[in-house]
Amino acid sequence: MISSDQIKESIEALLPCEWIQVEGEDGRHFNAVIVSAQFVGKTMIQQHQLVYRALHERMKDDIHALSMKTFTPEQWANAQLGK
Repeated sequence: MISSDQIKESIEALLPCEWIQVEGEDGRHFNAVIVSAQFVGKTMIQQHQLVYRALHERMKDDIHALSMKTFTPEQWANAQLGK
């Protein structure tokens, strides 16, 4: 079974993140919030593809479901300010 921390480490190993939070209770279903400058200029699908690429083997074997919200640093700052 995989932990939230292991998923976080896998993402951070291939995707520079300004902020990341991964949560999951059963070792198979996870929620993530990821903030990365790598997302600038990319569609949401392209952003998610970057995350999936970082988790490639984990998605095949360890993770059943990953719900994620991705943000550029600017989007994240605006979300924190309620804009």
